[in-house]
Amino acid sequence: MGEAAKTVIFEIERQNSTDESSYWEKFELPYRANMNVISALMEIRRNPVNMDGKKTTPVNWDMNCLEEVCGACSMVINGKARQSCTALVDQLEQPIRLQPMRTFPVVRDLIVDRSRMFDSLKKVKAWVPIDGTHDLGEGPRMPERKRQWAYELSKCMTCGVCLEACPNVNDKSDFIGAAPLSQVRLMNAHPTGSMNRDERLNAIMGEGGLADCGNSQNCVESCPKGIPLTTSIAALNRDVSIQMFRNFFGSDHMVD
Repeated sequence: MGEAAKTVIFEIERQNSTDESSYWEKFELPYRANMNVISALMEIRRNPVNMDGKKTTPVNWDMNCLEEVCGACSMVINGKARQSCTALVDQLEQPIRLQPMRTFPVVRDLIVDRSRMFDSLKKVKAWVPIDGTHDLGEGPRMPERKRQWAYELSKCMTCGVCLEACPNVNDKSDFIGAAPLSQVRLMNAHPTGSMNRDERLNAIMGEGGLADCGNSQNCVESCPKGIPLTTSIAALNRDVSIQMFRNFFGSDHMVD
């Protein structure tokens, strides 16, 4: 869209609550250079009048960091799930269509409940447990080369885009999705986190775990942080196979 354009048109799928039906509402805003979707939504919130000239309720959406780090502002923009803070109006085809992600329950308008993801992180214990009751001193160092690829995995912001893109994540499936799986690989690679390695691998061997991945690779294509999610899934397949043998024969008889 060029500088000559005077207005920007938004079509927003709205929903008053989880149990109500959705409806569409159009808004027309004055064009400003360097607008993003968030700034347009803030303008609508300031003056919630639709294209028919009728006063309406302000549009509800989630946001926090405004620099593609927190993952809160994920929504479907022109058919693609992404962060609205980095979605520039100049690079979007009009009318700009905003919808909530459908993998998660809609709370209201563009706000969804991402509890599914956070529950999955709890299930796989995606953290490094440390006993803080006394000073343990410096922990083991991670080799620089390993630290570099681990940092790539740590960029995950639990935004939900990879789950939205995955055909195996839906209301008929318990599949936890690529993001929590990749966090298992990250935590197991940590020198201290590896103490709970077997526990995490056993968790993803169960219902909704690794076996439910259909290898569509939509996750890695859609990830806004460029995380090698399919590489993590491939590595976990190997680790889980070894863990199965450990469980069957007993870890005392297995050697990596």
